Amino acid sequence: MRPDTPADHIAEAERLLRTAEQYPEDAEPLLLQAAAHLELAGERGRASTLYDRLLASEAPEHPQLVKALQAANLWEYGHEAEARALINGIRTAAPTEAPPWEIIAETLEHHDELEASHECFSAALSILLAEGDEDVPYATRSLLSGRHRVRRMLGLPHDEWDATADRVHAAHTPDVTLDELHDPNRLWALGSDNPAELKAEIARLRSELGSYRSALSRPFPVAVLHWPEAELTELLEAYPELESEYPTHAAHLTDIEASLRDLAATGTENLGIVTATVPSYEAFAASEQSSPSNADLLPQYATTLAARGRAAAWPPARGAACWCGSGRRYGECHGA
Repeated sequence: MRPDTPADHIAEAERLLRTAEQYPEDAEPLLLQAAAHLELAGERGRASTLYDRLLASEAPEHPQLVKALQAANLWEYGHEAEARALINGIRTAAPTEAPPWEIIAETLEHHDELEASHECFSAALSILLAEGDEDVPYATRSLLSGRHRVRRMLGLPHDEWDATADRVHAAHTPDVTLDELHDPNRLWALGSDNPAELKAEIARLRSELGSYRSALSRPFPVAVLHWPEAELTELLEAYPELESEYPTHAAHLTDIEASLRDLAATGTENLGIVTATVPSYEAFAASEQSSPSNADLLPQYATTLAARGRAAAWPPARGAACWCGSGRRYGECHGA
């Protein structure tokens, strides 16, 4: 059952803690999930203990991520000085992964430290995104969007990274511009205690929801699900029941191309590919009150992603990169 109350979150955290004891090799992700449930239940002290436990363990796999989560938790827990010390340590360490940067930048933003948040977002992008890079990695997109949001709050003019953020956003959500989404008046209204401002913003959101529903009613691509290799490995480790669907990653990629060619041969138009992630799939399964190990959910998940505008058109344009992520041109890879 999907956790919705503090009691549900505590029960889920306890289950994860028991699982971590049984499978110590997977303790870190399990303990991080347990800490997240404890935070949602308001048990921030217990969550902090779990983060400390991970940091005290021998060679945690993602130490900067754990420190970032601990910093965010401590600040909400009333330990601002400790949180700031952790944030400063992460900035000095300059991790090459996006999640720690995003967490500390959003923590600073949440506590109205907009200049410091902007510095974190900018420092992260200078490390993770090469100048003039047209292909923005998925994990980096939220950093671009977050930096854009903070710059709008600070009243700063657009720069090259903001232009990149606009381009990436428009490719996935064309109906609402990033400038409109990050309108400072709108963001302030959402955090306002004034009932009139909240009422006006609710009316605005309802109007946008109507537009979104109209968009969903339009034909969307017949989509095929694509699991990147790392995501497929994680999926099958967590849900081995799905191995019959995906014997190997290479076979999975071959099946995608073959399925799309078969559909095209029958005259099916508007074909697309949607890229799956394990957290997104697990959330979808929870929303359907089912288990991610249920293979019947896979086509439904693909359809839902396509309806949300996540599908990339197939076949790729002439000279474009292959959909599989190999970095080679489509005509030299699966399009050969």
